[in-house]
Amino acid sequence: MEDTFSFLAFDLEVLPYVILTLLAAFTVHEFAHAYVAYKFGDPTAKNEGRLTLSPIAHLDPFGTILILIAGFGWARPVPVNRFYFKKPRLAGVLVSVAGPVSNLLMAFLGTAVWSILLVSGTAESFSPQVTDALKNFFDIFVGLNVTLFLFNLLPLPPLDGYRILEDLAPRTWRPRMTQFETYGFIVFIVLFVTPLDQYTVWPFLETGRYLVMNLFYGILNPLF
Repeated sequence: MEDTFSFLAFDLEVLPYVILTLLAAFTVHEFAHAYVAYKFGDPTAKNEGRLTLSPIAHLDPFGTILILIAGFGWARPVPVNRFYFKKPRLAGVLVSVAGPVSNLLMAFLGTAVWSILLVSGTAESFSPQVTDALKNFFDIFVGLNVTLFLFNLLPLPPLDGYRILEDLAPRTWRPRMTQFETYGFIVFIVLFVTPLDQYTVWPFLETGRYLVMNLFYGILNPLF
């Protein structure tokens, strides 16, 4: 059975937790983009049915399958029309930041809920199988959401980090950045599917996860 599914990036026993996490993480991420854009006056996403928490509206079939196979992927980008923004640069930054921040908040919420279950003794009141299942789910839920938060902040097109950088950059840089976008996807692929990822992307993600989790525990420990 394991050989049959050896093409997957995740072990078969944790795959249901991964799928549930991705459904929530991708949906909330894209909803956050749409919601903030709408609050700044852009109805584009709302008019296209993206101002919703329905996963069907946000999931990209190929991007979802790819993350199960390769370990990374994407949802359908939310359409944004900067014409509606009174302050395009500020609104653009906040719309872009909203997605990654939503994943950070979900990771913190997952950490807090699991901490409460442990401290209150609730986790131990379940059968060992249920306790193990809950632990696996929260480990994956928190880990993937933190990874998505960090991943989307990478300054590479078409990720949110690049859009943030684009809005913060001086206007004189825009033409060169537009030219870079032409090759951005190639750079993205090279960094993620070649051994270079072990020296660039993964060290950033691993260090970032360590710092984020320390921050979470630093906040939660005094409360419990």
